[in-house]
Amino acid sequence: MGDIPRGNRPLSPHLQVYRLPISAVTSIMNRATGHAMVAGILLLVWWLVAAVAGDRAFATADWVLRSWFGFLVLAGSLWSLWFHFLAGIRHFFYDAGHMLEIDAGQKTSWAIIWGSVIMTVLTLILFFFA
Repeated sequence: MGDIPRGNRPLSPHLQVYRLPISAVTSIMNRATGHAMVAGILLLVWWLVAAVAGDRAFATADWVLRSWFGFLVLAGSLWSLWFHFLAGIRHFFYDAGHMLEIDAGQKTSWAIIWGSVIMTVLTLILFFFA
């Protein structure tokens, strides 16, 4: 099979050549954000368990949670939550047979991306300044 002359045919397109449609990107991101939320949940559960375990354990968990790393994980989990939530709403419309056209799928994909970013920023503003 390896000795068959292939000539000058192009190779199959790969990620360097082929650009995924935005609806495929948001579909993949929906799955990824579902898994990414676990990191924030684990961090919060560790913090709660440490609060019950004692002062020293809580001080360590609280230090990690309040560090830049903890903020980054929690902010990323918050964005994941909003993204996953908005993608779930779009999925309800898909199940009802609405917005199944390519143009509508592209528009809702961009709405999910921008909506999740805006909702994350608004949530952080409300959390820190309200």
